[in-house]
Amino acid sequence: MDKLLITGGNRLNGEISVSGAKNAALPILCASLLTPDTLTLQNVPALKDIGTTVRLLGQMGVHITQEGDNALSLAAGGVHSLEAPYDLVKTMRASILVLGPLLARFGQAKVSLPGGCAIGQRPVDQHIKGLAALGAQISIEHGFVIAKANRLKGASIRTDMVTVTGTENLMMAAVLAEGQTVLENAAREPEVADLAELLIKMGARIQGHGTDRIVIDGVDTLHGAEHTIVADRIEAGTFLCAVGATGGDVLLRNAAPDTMGAILDKLQEAGMAIECGADWIRGSMDRRPKAVGFRTYEYPAFPTDMQAQVMALNTIADGTAVIVENIFENRYMHVQELGRMGAKIDIDGHTAVVTGVPALSGATVMATDLRASASLVIAGLAARGETTVERIYHLDRGYERMEHKLRSVGANIQRIVREQA
Repeated sequence: MDKLLITGGNRLNGEISVSGAKNAALPILCASLLTPDTLTLQNVPALKDIGTTVRLLGQMGVHITQEGDNALSLAAGGVHSLEAPYDLVKTMRASILVLGPLLARFGQAKVSLPGGCAIGQRPVDQHIKGLAALGAQISIEHGFVIAKANRLKGASIRTDMVTVTGTENLMMAAVLAEGQTVLENAAREPEVADLAELLIKMGARIQGHGTDRIVIDGVDTLHGAEHTIVADRIEAGTFLCAVGATGGDVLLRNAAPDTMGAILDKLQEAGMAIECGADWIRGSMDRRPKAVGFRTYEYPAFPTDMQAQVMALNTIADGTAVIVENIFENRYMHVQELGRMGAKIDIDGHTAVVTGVPALSGATVMATDLRASASLVIAGLAARGETTVERIYHLDRGYERMEHKLRSVGANIQRIVREQA
């Protein structure tokens, strides 16, 4: 398994181009199943989860062509399999996103129950409940969700909790349903809105995306479209945290600052100087960060996917920060690893109390999930001495060539490729 070797202490200066958002690209790739026509996508990040989804769609019979760097075309005119098998789904929970489109267009689907990062129970029961409300007959047999429907019928659906993939799955199912569907308590994330924008380009009739009430009037068929994936707000936030921890001045290009309000607010509170244009963010830091507390909630509040990175910033901040994780249980696995580097963090249930220390010291640490691995990279960049981050396959699931981008702004970071035995 590859690992990263980081020598801390370098300030970061220069420009970084932000990739497309993984969490927008995954449902948008699955939306290709909704039409036999060609979907052309730009700004698709080159990530392991994207590769897994492309393989899954390819196995189903979707014809996929690489159109150059970060561009794909998908044509689902020859779909011959309506199954998502365990061997692909086990590494990535987002595979459940084929369920809605398959059911809507083909009237049946068989999808293995999902895997992914080990950060708590992300229930698929809300997907099942919503699809059943649209008229699907659903059973769980031998680890598979098996769904059938003649034609889905519009309904009013209120999920028990806000669920991003649930909202996406139900929205994709509803676009081809008969009549009107209203999704109440819908997720408001920019990635959900990006999927809706693509579906509208394909001929869907959707209103209210970006709010907690989405209204969808079903149509008979969808057609092909072209779409550019929205910028990754979490990747952008991660790089800004790195600058906050090391000091320096970095310009992020191809960013979407209007999707990042809560993140930018916290970084400014920590002492960063931030300037924004329509598609760029400049972050500079010339002092020790100030400790900033926060609570994670659904968008537009502070995102759980930035919790670990801002915690890393807090480990070397002036003062004490109280962090409350409200979205996932089991999402403090990075705390033990940060402790190996000298961080002072106390955990009590969903609450973490971080007392800043003057400096971290490099150590060998192990990534436990995607965002935790990013926090360890940030800590390593700011620490004294050498840090080795092991198990970075987690990092590769969500960050495109992270070490290249960091090296381009002055970080001393390299990938050690472990030879396969």
